[in-house]
Amino acid sequence: MISKSICVYCGSRPGRNAAYTHEAEALGRAIADEGWRLVYGAGDVGLMGTTARAAQEAGGDTFGVIPTHLLDLEVGKTDLTRFIVTETMHERKKVMVMNADAIVVLPGGAGSLDEFFEVLTWRQLGLHGKPIILLSVEEYWAPLSALLTHVVDQGFADASLLGFVETTTSASDTINALRRALS
Repeated sequence: MISKSICVYCGSRPGRNAAYTHEAEALGRAIADEGWRLVYGAGDVGLMGTTARAAQEAGGDTFGVIPTHLLDLEVGKTDLTRFIVTETMHERKKVMVMNADAIVVLPGGAGSLDEFFEVLTWRQLGLHGKPIILLSVEEYWAPLSALLTHVVDQGFADASLLGFVETTTSASDTINALRRALS
């Protein structure tokens, strides 16, 4: 039986730094080792595919959600424990969050930022109370953290916004943060 489900947002590309792939592999393995389920975007490319393959290789349960229009582009990974195809991106994001106890954001691009900001907004509005963790491999998310501080400093959000996001620097730190948050 799966005790917890961790939604991982990350790039459909590997990025230029090998450390991103290394931490994606470590996170996928660690989620499986904890007996947690990986919930992610069901792609078999980039950091998405890396995280899922690592979780699978470690014997983990994998739950992938992909919209119809991305099946080819993101190479839908149909050998997951659960593979769901949605009609829209919004539906994909909703299903992923509804089936997760916590959210982790690895390095990624506009799609990962979209997912992060939507789940952060939902948290700010009280639509969920799930932990949100930015896994800032080699300071990848430092500019985003600075932007969030700037938003608060300029009066466009309460300081409580910053408390909705925890930043870690490695997969092992992320797992420790998840253990604390989910206990």
